[in-house]
Amino acid sequence: MSPSQGLAANLATAVLVVTASFHSLPVTTTQVSVGALLGIGITTRQAKWRKVGEILLAWVSTLPCAALLAAGAYWLVR
Repeated sequence: MSPSQGLAANLATAVLVVTASFHSLPVTTTQVSVGALLGIGITTRQAKWRKVGEILLAWVSTLPCAALLAAGAYWLVR
């Protein structure tokens, strides 16, 4: 990644996070940054699609896993 590509990805991340914050939308800076970096990867045809799939799987599995762990912790404490 060149410095100009890094700048473009960081600028896109900053604009999207500030805009989402202005509209009170919940976003994760890390996820927005990964999306911006993916955009650079797609543009330069250097995107690692297997890694993108792994990241998406992690994002999709995080909420149900957290819900199950919280329910289990609540059950134990209660």
